Amino acid sequence: MLKLYGGAFSRAAIVQWYLEELEVPYEFVMLDMKAGEHLQPEYLAVNPFGKVPAIVDGDVRLWESGAILAYLADKYEKAELSLEERAQLSQWILFANATLGPGIFVEANRDREMPRLMTALNRILEQQSYLLGQKFSVADVAVGSILSYIPIMLKLDLSEYPAVVSYAKRLAERPAFQKSIGSRRGG
Repeated sequence: MLKLYGGAFSRAAIVQWYLEELEVPYEFVMLDMKAGEHLQPEYLAVNPFGKVPAIVDGDVRLWESGAILAYLADKYEKAELSLEERAQLSQWILFANATLGPGIFVEANRDREMPRLMTALNRILEQQSYLLGQKFSVADVAVGSILSYIPIMLKLDLSEYPAVVSYAKRLAERPAFQKSIGSRRGG
């Protein structure tokens, strides 16, 4: 069975959300980060950097939430995707982790980056329900998880971006979201 390693209030909830969406059985291994369980040799064999999340799926050991999401999409998505469609999914996963997250959560970047990023995202979501059109995908897990952490961690006013707010609300209503990220924010 696939093992997902995480800590309390960690990005492992993002991977957990996607596993719940896919209905893939998994074991969640909660590491006590304060006690240093993530720095023990057993876990360093999974992720030599001692960070979470990480997964073990048979012989596969992966860390970095974006890489894990891409792997899970490739392995468990029921739809056959073209090279172009896979590239678009990768684009959104990388955007979430390398552009959107740092643009919003790194305070030094926020004033400059957030309006530009959120305005463009709002424009896209005014025209379609999900990032790749009308169908939910791993791209929505990657970007949606970043958006879901904004009210939890930063308490920023997003009312200037109504399509983004509506999108985030729609994602938060998904049962798989509620079992993962939603359970960590009180519903």
